[in-house]
Amino acid sequence: MSDLLKKGFYLGLGAALSGKEKAEKLLDDLVQRGDISPSQAREMFDEFIAKGMQKDAEWSEQGKAKMQQRAKEMGFVTRDEYELLEARVQRLEKLHQSDNQQ
Repeated sequence: MSDLLKKGFYLGLGAALSGKEKAEKLLDDLVQRGDISPSQAREMFDEFIAKGMQKDAEWSEQGKAKMQQRAKEMGFVTRDEYELLEARVQRLEKLHQSDNQQ
């Protein structure tokens, strides 16, 4: 599974780099032809980056939600559930200790 995740990460990284290079080349070509100014090209590139980051955040959230759902289906507890249970156990231990001391 770790190898599969690693390959997926490299695939995504390669696609991102390839996409960035293609976007830069396209914008450079547009500037050279005089279709857009260098400042317009920079603005467009920044928009591409911002949209990419937004999509990445959306995909990360979706991936996180899927992982949490799968973990729940497998019977794992969330950190919040664990911390609630831990606090509850500590309260019960304190009650038990105070009962034994009386």
